[in-house]
Amino acid sequence: MEMVQPSIQMWMTFGVILAAIVFYGRDRISMEITSLGTISILLVLFHFMPVYDDGGVNLLGLKELLAGFSDPALITILALLVIGQGMVQTGALETPAQIIVKHGISRPKLVILVCLVAVMIISALLNNTPVVVIFIPIMITLMDKMDKSAGLVLMPLSFVAILGGMTTLIGSSTNLLVAGAYKAQTGQVINFFDFTIPGLFLAAIGLLYVTVIAPFILPKKLSTADDNTQIISGKQFIVQLDLMSGNSLIGKKSIAGMFPDLPRMTVRLVQRGRKVFLPPFDDIEFQDGDCIILATTRAVLSEKLSKDPGLLRGILTTTNPDDMKIEPIENPRGQKIAEVIVAPASRLDGRTLDQVGYHLQGGCKVLGIQRRSRMVRSSMDDIRLEAGDILLVVGTSSQINALRANKDVLLMEWSTREVKVKSDSWKALGIFAGVVVFAATGIIPIPITATFGAFLMIALGCLNIRQASRAVDRRIFLLVGAALAMGTALQATGGASYLAESLIHIFEGSSVAITLSAFFLLIAILTNMLSNNATAVLFTPIAINMANKLGVDPMVFVTAVIFAANCSFATPMGYQTNLLVMGPGNYKFKDFMRVGVPLILILWLSYSLFAPWYYDLY
Repeated sequence: MEMVQPSIQMWMTFGVILAAIVFYGRDRISMEITSLGTISILLVLFHFMPVYDDGGVNLLGLKELLAGFSDPALITILALLVIGQGMVQTGALETPAQIIVKHGISRPKLVILVCLVAVMIISALLNNTPVVVIFIPIMITLMDKMDKSAGLVLMPLSFVAILGGMTTLIGSSTNLLVAGAYKAQTGQVINFFDFTIPGLFLAAIGLLYVTVIAPFILPKKLSTADDNTQIISGKQFIVQLDLMSGNSLIGKKSIAGMFPDLPRMTVRLVQRGRKVFLPPFDDIEFQDGDCIILATTRAVLSEKLSKDPGLLRGILTTTNPDDMKIEPIENPRGQKIAEVIVAPASRLDGRTLDQVGYHLQGGCKVLGIQRRSRMVRSSMDDIRLEAGDILLVVGTSSQINALRANKDVLLMEWSTREVKVKSDSWKALGIFAGVVVFAATGIIPIPITATFGAFLMIALGCLNIRQASRAVDRRIFLLVGAALAMGTALQATGGASYLAESLIHIFEGSSVAITLSAFFLLIAILTNMLSNNATAVLFTPIAINMANKLGVDPMVFVTAVIFAANCSFATPMGYQTNLLVMGPGNYKFKDFMRVGVPLILILWLSYSLFAPWYYDLY
């Protein structure tokens, strides 16, 4: 086999890729800067040192190196992130997650294991990308209910999806590409279950690793500016609800002294004009004008508001820009809940909420009060505020932002949450189900399906533009662009072929088992730098040539390409499911290397021992 002749462009490409991996791994410089710097260096390098094909066409011009930013895979990933954010924002999957937690909260590890096994099985039969998209919000909600970081399960989620995808012909697009290249080269067909047995063996080894070993390697605490679920206090607030016309509580009756329409909330008193009703509440029916004082946690109140937005009817307000008057609004969509602390020397100190009109400067409405020293047991109208009191407020984004300039209160930035509207959850579920069905069946290509799904999420009000843009992770955008640019340069300069052919010459005269093992390891390394699809297409013809030269069935080396090309665990750009979990899990580049590299080595050693026995290569 004639060796590819190395060139200065090839060696410089190797140098740029190696430097990029080092900078990504050390994490001293942000991933965005490393990605942008890598692309810039490649653009400058191949501007002054172009690479031409036999026809004189420049293989590494601006269009080729920047093509990654318009790659359908990248557009798909970003669109799926928007769809996933829509599912989380509307709380569409909270009910399934609550059912899972309810039946397995006493054995959370078993629940997580069942979910991971389910993902692995489903990924063998469907495209694993939509499978991961389905389970990301479920796993986030599940871990939130268990008061644990979602980062502990999202990377394993991606890994088991990849492992499940390597067990059948349709489990991954990589498998289909290898089968197509194999048929084009030999005219033979790879059937659905031709490599299922070794695939199941590797998947079982991988599942054992992600459930037993990976938890000890993954960062124990992954915090982010947007991940504040662990910070919100479970203490109770005194909350006052003034029932106005149209409020969903009007007409609701007490049963056995309790109000079933206010679950997990303690009603302390109901005031009707000058008359006050105290517990137990016998035959009380809420009426227009009633004032309800209750004690509840913020989490319970938020959950109730998401299911019953009518609870805030007549309470939500906005500021008229013409005369700056506060006016009631009917639609709860876009409202946020936040916590503020009454500041020392505040003008609110010593005043009651009735005196300040239950509204803070800027228009936020005060829903509740929490006093650190004791639980207040009186109407909010009678409570004189003190420095250090925590107020629960609701308002629009602009009203919440106005609190930053309010010297009377200190806004706890991390506490801001948007009120979810459960009526939107059905829209989100419908959009999501449509995307999954069309993507899984192949009726419409997944980039088109995902993009249209993201559009519908915004158009139908499940997300606004700001929320959708926040879901688009710039790290992923720049990382994918840089990775595809590096892969394009590696192929155009002949670097990938040079590595493969060097391996053949290095192990010439060695046993088939040793050559197969080294071949597997080389592909497993390169698939984390190139795209796995590019690696599969590139190495399938090389695998057939190697097998013919060694006098063995080409399927032995072709299946090695399938498994090794799917070993994309060490970098976030190795496979698109890694990119999908990177943002929600708040992972860094080095986290994938720390967890993924051991898994690759374990799978390589396992295959090196299993394949010679299975294919009778001794």
